[in-house]
Amino acid sequence: MYLESFFCFACRYKMIKIGTSGFSFPDWIGTAYPSHITKGDMLPFYERELGFKITEINATYYAIPSQKSFEGMIRKTSPDFEFTVKAHKSLTHEIRDKRTRKLINNNDAFDHFLFAIKPLQKEGRLSAILAQFPYSFHPTKENYDYLLFFKEKTKDIPLVIEFRNFSWHSKNSLSFLKEHGIGYCIVDEPKLRGLMPYNPTITTNLGYFRFHGRNSNWFKASLEERYDYLYTPEELRAFLSDITFIDHYVPATIVMFNNCHAGQAARNALEIMDMLKDI
Repeated sequence: MYLESFFCFACRYKMIKIGTSGFSFPDWIGTAYPSHITKGDMLPFYERELGFKITEINATYYAIPSQKSFEGMIRKTSPDFEFTVKAHKSLTHEIRDKRTRKLINNNDAFDHFLFAIKPLQKEGRLSAILAQFPYSFHPTKENYDYLLFFKEKTKDIPLVIEFRNFSWHSKNSLSFLKEHGIGYCIVDEPKLRGLMPYNPTITTNLGYFRFHGRNSNWFKASLEERYDYLYTPEELRAFLSDITFIDHYVPATIVMFNNCHAGQAARNALEIMDMLKDI
């Protein structure tokens, strides 16, 4: 566990927020949501009926919404409801020229993305930006420099990096993140060669878990199939000690379930919430 004593000041500020990576899915209707629900009622139901106080907006990876979209989410939720926002693909996946493979100037993309999420930031509802980099993103000097550039652009917004490639699993990478105030995303995903292992650790004062499921057909499956996995109660219980341990050292810990197929993320998130109440 890569922890340092300077985190101990936060021991008295315990906060674990559990949610799902997205809330608006057609296949949640009749599973996590009632069969008659409308799309506009999903977020209020997610908070008031399911009991979640945070969600991760994943749609921002595919398209950057308008400020009005985020203003609508704010109006539909309570003042203490929080959001994490996934970085748009132009900031993580489409950062190189297809022909030369050199990094491109994506300042405009950053400006567009950061402008869109301003309402969440202004209202104090933005917990973090999650930047998930692709498997092809390796720990080269150029990529380390790009992470610094990313942090400079996001300024005081908490930034959490999710790596996919095992080559980032090193003390050097963690030391780099810690030195520059960049958060580390703890992932649980299939134990396949090349993917990041489960490594419950922190590099800032924010703990961030992301559970993808353990579908062994990860590399060949469609996106829908990739996240088709339901954690068993025994598998969930195995995470409890790590979540509470991380929470002991930081002011806030976020736990997100991304196994969103057919409402499974909501089911597992509710189960682990109940388990944590008994600790």
